[in-house]
Amino acid sequence: MNNEFSPRFLRRYLNLYDEMTKAIGQYVDDVKSKDFPNSGEQY
Repeated sequence: MNNEFSPRFLRRYLNLYDEMTKAIGQYVDDVKSKDFPNSGEQY
């Protein structure tokens, strides 16, 4: 995944880089705050 690579012959339909960065950041925050996994997400 490279956010800077943008060849002329491709169209960008989705900025996946921003979506993935946001999701991974939320996951890291949840783990650090010990909110994930919680009791409802365990067996």
